[in-house]
Amino acid sequence: MTFVDIRIGILNSPRELAFETSQTAADIEKAVTEALAAGTVLSLADDKGKQYVVPAAAIGYVEIGSESTRRIGFVG
Repeated sequence: MTFVDIRIGILNSPRELAFETSQTAADIEKAVTEALAAGTVLSLADDKGKQYVVPAAAIGYVEIGSESTRRIGFVG
């Protein structure tokens, strides 16, 4: 299973929203673009089932990481 790291900068907030999702990078980009164009909310879910809803007007930036598989075990 592949995962994508997401970081969302919120206007007037010193912290960013960061999480990992199993959605594809293309799906995330599409959701961000549609929310910004319509002026609605951006709604994304993380890989643990939590839902994040951010008003499009409050989005400062969205960083979409590259898709990667989760490693299991130790890397020597």
